[in-house]
Amino acid sequence: MSQIQQEKMFSAEWWKAVGYILLGSFIFTMAIVMLVSPFKIAPGGTYGIGIVLHHLFGWNISTAVAFLDWPLLLIGTLVLGPIFGFKTALATAAGLGFTWLFETQIWTSGQPLIDDPLLASIFAGVLYGVAMGIIFKSKATSGGSDIISMILHKYTHMSLGKLVLIVDSIITLITVPAFGDWKLPCYAWILIYIQSKIIDMIVTQEGFNKTVMIISDEYEKIRQVILKDLDRGGTLINVKGLYQEQDRKMIYVVLNRREVEILKQEIRKIDPKAFVNVTGAGEILGNGFQPHA
Repeated sequence: MSQIQQEKMFSAEWWKAVGYILLGSFIFTMAIVMLVSPFKIAPGGTYGIGIVLHHLFGWNISTAVAFLDWPLLLIGTLVLGPIFGFKTALATAAGLGFTWLFETQIWTSGQPLIDDPLLASIFAGVLYGVAMGIIFKSKATSGGSDIISMILHKYTHMSLGKLVLIVDSIITLITVPAFGDWKLPCYAWILIYIQSKIIDMIVTQEGFNKTVMIISDEYEKIRQVILKDLDRGGTLINVKGLYQEQDRKMIYVVLNRREVEILKQEIRKIDPKAFVNVTGAGEILGNGFQPHA
């Protein structure tokens, strides 16, 4: 069993992660029902599709999303293996539960909190970013279209970040034939852009991909986390300390922002004194990332 899967249930760390997921899901669904849906804005994901179905057929957003999310979770588990686990299932269930609560009990009027679509998009982008950043902090994913992107990544080997952007952009465009308004995807793209920046600020303060350099006497254990738990490659470099001129090993690896959070937490357990340098990776070319031009 991987080290990540060995996180003890009902420990303080476990409850903290559950709290993150519930708080993030609450903020996310509040933005959906009170800011995004009233203007028919569909900013990607299964919730974007749910908003379109809600306005076309009168379905509850939670009902529409449930018919999309749970089959995707099952398909993702069958195709990719049981990598989603309890936390992603909890995030999915919490999102559906809070959405149902907002649209049927708390905010039944269906009116927007802010009576301007541009301001609503900006504010929703901030709330989306805060919510997703909190969920990523728990080492969970919101599921939905993320699973579609992961499946496509497995077979196309395109950058996961690029696939997420493509899938979400396609979903935003369905509002044009659905409602006949070209302004709707524009509002959605503003929201998505702001959301991505806020997530970066909360999670790792930079872009989607990160360059990580690690120096530790426990490099072999950290290497196993990267190879087995994160399913990533990297480079092991022989280095020499500047002060004592001791021979050391340095791990060089490129990860996405969620993987960085997982790795940092595992390093804290393995070697709290490890030197870890995380920097934003402006452009990554090569296998698993962007192809060479």
